Formats: sequence, C-alpha cells, structure tokens
Amino acid sequence: MSRFFSGRLSALTPYTPGEQPQDRSYIKLNTNESPYPPSPLAVSGASEEAKKLQLYSDPDCRSLKKEAAAVLGFSEDELIFTNGSDEILNFAFMAYCDAEHPAAFADITYGFYPVFAALNGVKFREIPLCENFTIRVSDYTSSKETLFIANPNAPTGIVLPRDAIEEIISSNPDRIVVVDEAYVDFSGESAASLIKKYENLLVTRTFSKSRSLAGARLGFGIACPSLIRDLETIRFSTNPYNINRMTMAAGVGALKDTAYFEGNLREIMKTRQRTEEVLRGLGFTVLPSSANFVFAKHPKIGGEELYLKLKTCGILVRHFAKERIKDFNRITIGSPKEMDALFAELRRILS
Repeated sequence: MSRFFSGRLSALTPYTPGEQPQDRSYIKLNTNESPYPPSPLAVSGASEEAKKLQLYSDPDCRSLKKEAAAVLGFSEDELIFTNGSDEILNFAFMAYCDAEHPAAFADITYGFYPVFAALNGVKFREIPLCENFTIRVSDYTSSKETLFIANPNAPTGIVLPRDAIEEIISSNPDRIVVVDEAYVDFSGESAASLIKKYENLLVTRTFSKSRSLAGARLGFGIACPSLIRDLETIRFSTNPYNINRMTMAAGVGALKDTAYFEGNLREIMKTRQRTEEVLRGLGFTVLPSSANFVFAKHPKIGGEELYLKLKTCGILVRHFAKERIKDFNRITIGSPKEMDALFAELRRILS
C-alpha cells in the first residue's frame, strides 16, 4: 500500500473472486456461472442499446422496473436495481449498519459479507453453522444485529425453509434482515413475498446465475417502499447511472424470455441431480444442494489436492482454505458435456 492509503482501511482484506486464468482453455466450474448463453432477447436488446452509448442510461431504470414488476409480481416502488447483487449488499451495510447496529452472519457463507463490514467500519459477529452445515434458527432470533442470510447458502448450497426465514424476520422487528437469494431460482424457496408483511425484510437477487448475465452485472433488491427509498438515496449519492444501457436492455430481454429462463433452470437442476448421484457413486460426501453448484469432499484425497489435480487437467473448481471446509470443493453445475469431462477426470484421479 502507498503511504497515502487511509489508515482506516489499511487492514482491509479484499474479497477474492474465483480465479480466471488465461494461460489455457479451461472448463470453468468455479464461479457459478450459467453453462448456457443469455436469452436471444437479452442479446438483441443489448446490441440495440450499444448504438446509443453516447447517451447516459436512465438513472430510474424505468423499463427494467416496469418489466420486473410485471414478471415478478411486485410494484415498481418495491424494486431497486444495482450493479450486481454485490452492490446492493454493500448498500445494505451502508444503510443499516453502524456503531449501534453491528452485523451478523454465518461463519461459513458468502465471503463478501466480512469484507463489506470492514469496508464500512462495521463490527460483525460470525454465527457458527451446525455440524451438518445448516443454520440453527434460534441463533438468529431476537438478534441485536442487522442479519445477513444467504439462502440457499454459499458455498454449501443448503437452503433454509421459508417458514424458518419468516421466524427469523418476525422475531427481529427492530432489526433489518437481509436475505441474499442469489441462488433462489434453483430452489423455489423465496422469501420475497414476505415484504408485504414485514417492513424489516430486504431480499437481494441477481441475474448472474439463472438468467445467464454474470458478465452484464445486474442485481436487484425487493423490499417495502420505505426501505427502497433508503437504498435509492444511497444509490443516487454514489452512482445514479449504475446500470448501463446495454445491461438494462439485456435485463429486460431476460425477463421477457420466460420459456428460455425456465428451460435452462430445468436443465441445470437435472444435471445437478445427476452430478450428485455420480459423485456419491465415486465415494464423495455431497451436501444437499438447492443452488447451481454442489459442495463435495472425498475421504481419500484432500480438497486442495483435488482442486490442483483438476486444474492441471484443465478443469477449475473452487477450493476454500477455511479450516472447517478445507476438505471440500465447490463445483459449479456446467453443461452435461462439461460434467462428463469432470467425471472422467475424477475417475482417473481416484484410480
């Protein structure tokens, strides 16, 4: 760091994104991207808007809000769009955490939560998952902190039932509960409709996974209008043009193409089920997944060793060094052909 870097941030440990090596062609099963391209409607919409890049995008995201409201069943004042769901998560730390309102989240969950807390000078508490990597609801009821819950959780893929989420929300009427639903389309367990009942709920979503727009960077939040106004105040105070013209049009196209979206979901979930079956047949322990990835370990080979052997073979998976999960690897669900290549290499390595 330079001598000019703020002392307040000198101890900041940045988030580590999934690796993107450029030295060769890889089968990428490490960053939870969709194996399928964006909807043709998304591509054509973005292409049209590329002709108008000399003009600023609409800071109110009106076309996107209108389409999302129609498709998702919420009013436009219950929606906010951001540059990926990471941006709205950061907004939530900015808006609802401070010296009197620290944050709390699981000890094994999305790695950006502690980074956002540190970036915003927020104290936080990590709540240990149970031995089987599930959330104990009683650990989150009557909390003194702003709660962040990834559901389904990452990197485990385990989902908390909707009634359990509601128990947490209802028991914390004076605290914001942020439910990060980046992978919810693969589980069907969304808590979003509960915003009609609870003013302390913020649900965050993304177009990166199920709608094949990871490279477009488009996320959104669902909450009661008063919370949305809070978050819009922060958005307009940082970057009101946070959604570019091409991304906005791609998002509208992705929302319109319901058949394409649902078809891809079915294929990914079918491949996920097959992946779990094959891995268990090879001796892996596989946690029950409701996401577009699986979390697995093998008794005969460590997580890091397996990750490195697969990388040598041209297949990337995600390994985490944290003690409780160092024997596991997170494996994104790719296309059937990509998963067949993974299975073949695993059989070779294990033999």
